[in-house]
Amino acid sequence: MAQGPLKPFLIQKDDTGNFRLTVRTTRYNSIGYPIVSSKLQDEIFETQSAAKAYARKNFNAEAGEYATK
Repeated sequence: MAQGPLKPFLIQKDDTGNFRLTVRTTRYNSIGYPIVSSKLQDEIFETQSAAKAYARKNFNAEAGEYATK
């Protein structure tokens, strides 16, 4: 289990060298256990900065909300 809360935006490099953005949401069940849902976005980005810009524009992402692992 991960230590602390997950960052809601995961940016990973795929096999072809492009970057992909995954949006993660965390909710908690009745006993406080976190349940994480992930949705890989259809868009493909040439740079990590482009993926961050997309997240800022479409999901109101802020600095510090990105993960790369």
